[in-house]
Amino acid sequence: MATLSSAQILEATVNMGVSKASQNLISRIANTVLAGMYIAIGGFLAIRVGLVLPWESWGAVGKLIFGAVFPLGLMLVVLCGADLFTGSCMTLTTAKLRGQISVGQSFLAGSAAWVGNFVGALFVAYVIAFSSGLIFESAGGTLPWAKSIVNLTNAKCSLDWMSAFIRGVGCNWLVCLAVFAAAASTEVIGKVVALWFPTMAFVALGMEHCIANMFFIPLGIFTGTDARYLALVNAGEAKALAVGWSDFFINNLVPVTLGNIVGGAVLVGILYLLANHKDK
Repeated sequence: MATLSSAQILEATVNMGVSKASQNLISRIANTVLAGMYIAIGGFLAIRVGLVLPWESWGAVGKLIFGAVFPLGLMLVVLCGADLFTGSCMTLTTAKLRGQISVGQSFLAGSAAWVGNFVGALFVAYVIAFSSGLIFESAGGTLPWAKSIVNLTNAKCSLDWMSAFIRGVGCNWLVCLAVFAAAASTEVIGKVVALWFPTMAFVALGMEHCIANMFFIPLGIFTGTDARYLALVNAGEAKALAVGWSDFFINNLVPVTLGNIVGGAVLVGILYLLANHKDK
């Protein structure tokens, strides 16, 4: 299986950044919304097959299963083509520092990706997972998926600011390494393998991905405030939702987004620019 060198991969990431910054408005909207939807689909699959296993009793096995299927989203982004904010933290940085795009182009493309991804993730959370009733499916009358997503939402929004930031750094370091490694292969199977391991690792390790959280946490809020779930809470069969939208934005989304920027831009983009610097 043919692979590219580190310098060739870096050139590919620069070209990706230029391409993202050069999209017209319609393409940008479509590509960014699609990326948010793809990540959310991977997250929903992880909920259905992994999150429902109580991590208190299943331990690392439950987290491994959760992490093993989540990479579907990033695979769809890379293989089908879409504009994901976290990957753009690396590609736009390399393109800017190589002088191929301006600061304004980089900021506009990154901001548009963040907003578009949010729209796509919210669509899947509200329409596909919540409104469809899938999150409320019953297993012996216990609504296990509803309880698991509310518990996950409470846990994510209870992190202190610095912990959320650092977990965001670690997450996008691995995500951008996955994208960087996938660019080394010209074959689908090579890209799939390269994408799967680092993405599985960040999820199983408990890192924080801002776009994934745009799906997980809103879904937890929708679920935790629904009458069907509140009936379980009142019956003492489920834990109440302990957070709201302000907790989501302030305690999680802001620090995780900033951490993701640092992880992708600095730990991958800038370090690989330095690693392939040609001047003495």
